[in-house]
Amino acid sequence: MRIRAVDADDLPILQDIEVVAGRLFRDVDMPEIAGDEPLPLGELAHYQQAGMAWAAVDADDRPVAYLIAARIDAGVHVEQVSVHPDSARRRIGRSLLDHLAAQAGGEGASALTLTTFEHVPWNAPYYLRCGFRPMTDDELTPDLRAIRRREAALGLGRWPRVCMLRPLDDF
Repeated sequence: MRIRAVDADDLPILQDIEVVAGRLFRDVDMPEIAGDEPLPLGELAHYQQAGMAWAAVDADDRPVAYLIAARIDAGVHVEQVSVHPDSARRRIGRSLLDHLAAQAGGEGASALTLTTFEHVPWNAPYYLRCGFRPMTDDELTPDLRAIRRREAALGLGRWPRVCMLRPLDDF
């Protein structure tokens, strides 16, 4: 599986991946999340134009998974990782995270961060296996606190969420 920067032509495919991957939330009694609209094309384009969007692509160069991120504080925040269910369980999400870690670490970032659902198997438990650890409230930076407030305003606080950190000491 090859990882490359997202092209503008990929953006509708990323939306499709997000919709299909999101349907899995029905299986964990989170139908509101499963029914969420994908990120608008303009928002995805912002990440793509900023050089903060990557896709794992198949042999035909078609995205099967993607990651978008943003620079915050002294690190890089993972905004979204979505893998098409047909490509799940192949370490593609981990490969995208490792790709971002190598790039961010090479640019001097101290850590990757993310926010995620605490008890969804492919969320916090998965990220623990990918080298992330939960953050305490005292560790939250101003940018992470702002992200948490934005998520709460969107209604995501209905389910337990956690901020996580992956140090980039090795890069």
